[in-house]
Amino acid sequence: MARKKDVKELSDLPYYRKEYTEQLKGMEIEDLQQLQDALNDEKMKKRIVDDLDGVGEKIADHWIEVLKDAGFSPAAMEGKGAEVVEEGEYVAKIKPELSKEMKAMLELRDEINDRRPPFLRQEWHRYQKLEGKWRKPRGIHSKMRRHYGYRPTIVSIGFRGPLMVRGLHPSGFEEVMVFNPSQLDALDAKLQAARIGGTVGAKKRKDIISKADEIGVRVLNR
Repeated sequence: MARKKDVKELSDLPYYRKEYTEQLKGMEIEDLQQLQDALNDEKMKKRIVDDLDGVGEKIADHWIEVLKDAGFSPAAMEGKGAEVVEEGEYVAKIKPELSKEMKAMLELRDEINDRRPPFLRQEWHRYQKLEGKWRKPRGIHSKMRRHYGYRPTIVSIGFRGPLMVRGLHPSGFEEVMVFNPSQLDALDAKLQAARIGGTVGAKKRKDIISKADEIGVRVLNR
């Protein structure tokens, strides 16, 4: 979610606007914990995406990651930076061993992410199915393609983050997909973290987590 700047109130969230505060109050959401609970509920998430101008599925999912990484979960509010294991105990999250240069680049990436505008697909306001997706505008008369000032910003050179940390998890780890416990042996616990595949069953998932704890590998979606 992590290397994000401290998230202590709603206004600290990336892409957050002042007018969202009153709109969220109308949904009985007044703090980060309530927002996290609402985003984890499909109906409330859809309502937030529909009611908040400029917030699509991509931004909503980004908020979920930021809140999770900041330690906002029903069971982890007392110990920020802790993660819950199945036995109900709290264990400190494993941190990567990064150089000063890497840490600086992660901080810079966070700053770039915070000021990067949301990229809206052409005709997003007309068709709901286009919201949260991106396609390059190609119409011969497209004002958006020609960068007219009253049209939304389009994806262009200069919006990307530093190459050194591009694609890394917000914590600084390189994510590696894992589908069975034996694949954990190939990971470098200092720089890589495991993400369990979505097709893995409950029994094998438990085995993967158990072995990861033994060898000191962080599991991002335990």
